[in-house]
Amino acid sequence: MLSRRHSLIFFFTFASMKFTAIQISEVLNGVVVGDPTTEVHTLSKIEEGSIGSLTFLANPKYTPHIYTTNASIVIVNNDFIPKKKLELTLVKVENAYSAFTKLLEYYNLSKNNKVGIESPLFISDSASYGEDVYIGAFSHIGDHVVIGDNVKIYPNTFIGDNVTIGSNTTLFSGVKIYFDCIIGENCYINSGAVIGADGFGFSPDENGVYKKIPQIGNVILEDNVDVGASTTIDRATLGSTVIKKGVKLDNQVQVAHNVVIGENTVIAALSGIAGSTKIGSNCQIGGQVGIAGHISVGDNVKIVGQSGVTKSIKANQTINGTPAFNNSDFNKSYVHFKNLPKIIKNFHSLEKIIKHDH
Repeated sequence: MLSRRHSLIFFFTFASMKFTAIQISEVLNGVVVGDPTTEVHTLSKIEEGSIGSLTFLANPKYTPHIYTTNASIVIVNNDFIPKKKLELTLVKVENAYSAFTKLLEYYNLSKNNKVGIESPLFISDSASYGEDVYIGAFSHIGDHVVIGDNVKIYPNTFIGDNVTIGSNTTLFSGVKIYFDCIIGENCYINSGAVIGADGFGFSPDENGVYKKIPQIGNVILEDNVDVGASTTIDRATLGSTVIKKGVKLDNQVQVAHNVVIGENTVIAALSGIAGSTKIGSNCQIGGQVGIAGHISVGDNVKIVGQSGVTKSIKANQTINGTPAFNNSDFNKSYVHFKNLPKIIKNFHSLEKIIKHDH
């Protein structure tokens, strides 16, 4: 008998197969309300559901759609009670969003479950790779590269000398990983990402001409790191630029040399972190945030989008603005700022009254 995990992978790999409500409930530890033999063969959004599709309801805002959708099976929370008669079949679970996410993960896994080595490509004789790997055409695998099991390397990818890539990591087309970098297990690196390019290190000579400072460190991505498309992570001048476990970087994020980003921190698109700055664990950094170099940001800090951080921030704060400061104080200040023309007008009126009285 197939395990729950392999049953779903098998289902999604062969789209022509159908799954019943009772089979899905067994995989998700759910309860069927309706016809347990109802069959589905595809996934859909609830508002776009069609006969034979499986969808979910987690956000109450979408509740009206459950009465109009053509989906055959809907995954719902255990506490969902319909106010109208439903023709479809429900699968009740503890958390509908998490359950459907699990299905999407299996679906994505099946789509990216390629195995084999395409050609043309270059793999150094000194490189090694594990079982069930996929290496796409026109890729370059340098000297002494070590690639773990079940690694997926899509076409046109460059892996420099002495790079290590942990098991179950995926590198999409066009990823570039420079020499000596270390990539952990279960990482997900999207197209166009560059890991290990030189940090921005230059020093002016006596004539004001900038000379390049060799960048001889590396980048370390620990396990379960996601890197967005066209994101760049620079190698250290000395030592390592370190992206710790569970970090999620959005598209077009710039991480400079010798930066350290703590575990489970998330950073939205178009943000930039200057050199040698240390970001704590479990931070949430909005889009277009700029963080100056050689400062530290404590654990559990939230930085509102488009903020500019110019000095170190203690843990457990939410900050906003440029230069950034406490978000509550920012909001109070902004009330006055947007009324500034009116305040100035009133101030000038008071000036006139005072001058007149004197």
